[in-house]
Amino acid sequence: MEPCPCGSGQTYAECCQPMIRGDRPAGTAEELMRSRYTAHAKTEVDYVYETTHSSQRKKVNREQVAAWSKNAEWLGLEIDETEGGGPDDDAGSVTFTARYREKGKKVEHREVAEFKKEEGRWYFVDGRAPKAVQVIRQGPKIGRNDPCTCGSGKKFKKCCGA
Repeated sequence: MEPCPCGSGQTYAECCQPMIRGDRPAGTAEELMRSRYTAHAKTEVDYVYETTHSSQRKKVNREQVAAWSKNAEWLGLEIDETEGGGPDDDAGSVTFTARYREKGKKVEHREVAEFKKEEGRWYFVDGRAPKAVQVIRQGPKIGRNDPCTCGSGKKFKKCCGA
C-alpha cells in the first residue's frame, strides 16, 4: 500500500485519492490542503484547478502547474497550524510547510493558505507569507573574539562562528 504524500500516515487510497478522484469532497480546510499538496505530487493539475476558488481560477496556469509538479521531487508536507476550517465553518486558514527539491535544490515553502466553503465544498482562495516570528536571545551575546562555546579553545569567529 502506497503511503499518502500528504504525510497523514494513511495510505493514498484511504486519504487523498478519493478526494482527487471526486469520490468525496474534502471535509475540512486541512483535508483540502493535504489533498492539494498530494495533487501537486501526483501531477493532478485538474484537481488543483477545480479546488481553486472561482474568483482565483484565472490566475492558475495549468501548464506551469503541470511543469512544476512534474519537475519537483515532493519531500513532504507539515501542517503547522489551522484556524477555523472545520466541518461547520465557512472559512479557515492552514499554515503549512511544503518541502520539495527542484533543480537539485531543497526548498521549504511556508505559507498561510486561506480557504472558503461554498455550497458545502471547500476551495483554496489565496496564500500569503506567515508573519515573521521575532527571536529573542535567551543568553548573553557571544562576541566574535570570545572563546567558542563548544570548548575547542579557539575564538568563536574561527570555530563555530565561521
